[in-house]
Amino acid sequence: MDKMVAYCGIVCSECPTFLATREDDDTAREKVAAQWSELFKTDIQVGDINCEGCLPDNGRLFNYCAVCGIRNCGREKGVENCAHCVDYPCERLNEWFAQVPEAKATLEQIRSGG
Repeated sequence: MDKMVAYCGIVCSECPTFLATREDDDTAREKVAAQWSELFKTDIQVGDINCEGCLPDNGRLFNYCAVCGIRNCGREKGVENCAHCVDYPCERLNEWFAQVPEAKATLEQIRSGG
């Protein structure tokens, strides 16, 4: 499978939720739900751990991805991901990058042609 990069720069194809979905692995779903519940200080259920990446129009999405402002903006602008946006980087992305610097590195690599 090719590398799938979300609008925000997360590599969907390396995400544990994406991988658990692709493999239909309930043990992996349980592990991710527990880890993310602790990390994000919320109650994430095993059934929430289903996602086929945020780029397809008709796939399953992790609950937050369905309402993500970055994803919604990228879809409205019709870009492959935010690296291809004329407004890159916007305020919303800069706030995201402060939390997830590896996402910025991914998008910067795409922008540089690498």
